[in-house]
Amino acid sequence: MKVLLLVALCALIQGSYATLVITGPTQPVLEGDTVTLECQFTDSELNISQVRFEVFSKYMQGWHDVYERSWCFYSMMIEQTADSLFLTIPRAGRYFEGPYRCVSDAENVTAPDNASKPLGFKVHYMGELLMSREGYTSYLGVPQELRVQLGEDVALTCSASSSEEPNFFWMKEGSDWVLPSPKLTLKKVTAMDQGQYTCMAKHSVESLSKKRTISITVLPENAPWYESSNGRLILMTSAAAMAIMVFILSVTVFLCRRAKQIKTSKGPIDDRSQKKPIYRASVESLNSTSADKQPLV
Repeated sequence: MKVLLLVALCALIQGSYATLVITGPTQPVLEGDTVTLECQFTDSELNISQVRFEVFSKYMQGWHDVYERSWCFYSMMIEQTADSLFLTIPRAGRYFEGPYRCVSDAENVTAPDNASKPLGFKVHYMGELLMSREGYTSYLGVPQELRVQLGEDVALTCSASSSEEPNFFWMKEGSDWVLPSPKLTLKKVTAMDQGQYTCMAKHSVESLSKKRTISITVLPENAPWYESSNGRLILMTSAAAMAIMVFILSVTVFLCRRAKQIKTSKGPIDDRSQKKPIYRASVESLNSTSADKQPLV
């Protein structure tokens, strides 16, 4: 009987404490959106001034206080009302995802009852759609019009920095096929393969989906090799390499000539051949002495 009374008393004491609740966005958060978090007690009569926000650091593996900040895009604002505490992030980024929680500093409440349940949110984003060609450096990208020689193999790949792995699709203008893959491969292209090709990257948030279109032109069989995109790239690379070599050679010749001039030049004074200087006072003294020694007539 005593045990039951003790349990009931503990439950009554536990139930007398109001819990902290943190609420946040209910819609998908896009990069750059404004996000507001709110802390409240289930009992509005409790003092909200003793409540603060904390954020969990994945790198430090611990909870840390949230302070107001205003550094470029890394900004946070905290506002307190009569019964709520608000945390506003003007421009959400992937480094703001949290999780966050509310913590009370009231003396009569101890952990874990002094903290709300953690709340996190996903920041959705997708960068520019990039396209690369197999066998070629990805730094130069792929031109808007890709000119290829007849019988050449073409392999294109789409990619994008995204909050989640997007679904990629390839389509050709005027055709009814859809290729569900980030990679498009055309073997031994013919005139039938040329046209407008579109790569689409689909995100779960429809507004973030992107696409890019490229034109593939198949050159005639007798077309010069330098008319293809590959040939133009080789010419451009060769010209750049030649310009660098000419510049290095010119600088080398200039430095060699400069070093030779410095080595052969003796300067305005040659210490080995210079005679001792004769000062004007010494010459005048010598003339006066000679005059004193002349015989009287």
